[in-house]
Amino acid sequence: MRRSYKYCLSPNKATTEKLQWVLDRCREVYNAGLSERRDAWTYEQKSISYYDQQNDLPEIKAEIRPEYQEIAAHVLQDVLRRLDKAYQGFFRRCKAGKKPGHPRFLGCNRYTSFTYPDKAGWKLDGNRLHLSKIGIVKVKLHRPIEGTIKTVTIKREGDEWFCIFSCEVQVCPHLPYTDLAIGVDLGVSKLATFSDGDVIENPKHYRRAEKKLATLQQALSRKKRGSHRRKKAVRAVAKAHRKVRRQRADYLHKHSRWLVDTYEVIVFEAIQPANLSRRARPKQDAETGAYLPNGATAKSGLNKSIMNAGWSTFLAMCEVKAAWAGHVQVIKVDPYGTSQVCSGCGAVVKKELSERWHSCSCGFSLDRDQNAARNILARGLQQLSGGTRPTLVTA
Repeated sequence: MRRSYKYCLSPNKATTEKLQWVLDRCREVYNAGLSERRDAWTYEQKSISYYDQQNDLPEIKAEIRPEYQEIAAHVLQDVLRRLDKAYQGFFRRCKAGKKPGHPRFLGCNRYTSFTYPDKAGWKLDGNRLHLSKIGIVKVKLHRPIEGTIKTVTIKREGDEWFCIFSCEVQVCPHLPYTDLAIGVDLGVSKLATFSDGDVIENPKHYRRAEKKLATLQQALSRKKRGSHRRKKAVRAVAKAHRKVRRQRADYLHKHSRWLVDTYEVIVFEAIQPANLSRRARPKQDAETGAYLPNGATAKSGLNKSIMNAGWSTFLAMCEVKAAWAGHVQVIKVDPYGTSQVCSGCGAVVKKELSERWHSCSCGFSLDRDQNAARNILARGLQQLSGGTRPTLVTA
């Protein structure tokens, strides 16, 4: 299986300029290849393949753009392969009847990486990365690299540079600490509530940094476009957002690792944060046509909290770590009615979102989120009822 290792680079000024120059040329090749494909189909109804464009590269380097000779050939080929993958995804979405989204031209803020797709053009010597026709860059190896390196990607994030090693590693399955199953209800006030009553607090990293971000954004808006001070303010805003993103990822990584190491079966609700965080629809008076209050302010605040929690990222991290563990299952069930159904007797107890405590006529009473987590666990175990492995249920 493949595993990626990401490390921070420490290039000097000359090497940074060279990395940026190579990245800009790769972006030019991507946009030129996209333009060629679009024009060929628009004016001649002709489809151009990856191999057609790859075969044109030597002529382009020799006659049209001789500066491309300063870039490793397989790096430019990978750029065209990246474009071809974008078109393959476009055709796949068209065939599936989805909203296709045609590949588009990428600006300097959207095209931020280039790749060495094989073992040529680079060499890792201790903590120094030798890049062909670029130079030597120091790598901060904060953890050892495992497996065989297959590809190396150089990526720019703001004003920082990183290298990503995609390695082929041998899977070493390991058993969790227990053979228990757990239901997980994701929320805003608490990141996760478990069926046994435990909770994972929501640190709300973005909310804590919101005041500072607002101050930096206001300072940015006062700067003159194109000025050196505006560029400096842009970097400050990007750095603040980058810190929030890293804090959130670190927190989710630690708790997803604990969850996978502890339980054998983890049951989540199959929620779609993108649908839950849609903006409120406008309301109009039927007679006058005037817009009525629709709770957009409160909904926007809720949407911000939902995105700040990182539900999709947390679920994806658990799925990846469970796959690597080998003996852990992550199950997703339909969340409909999990908060309204009593986990004790199965009766439906209607309650508003503001009601955070579940009380049933059968005498069963507990926290609303824990009740939902117990229902999620029950549905997950029902899906596993056809399996052969017995599973213990947590209280």
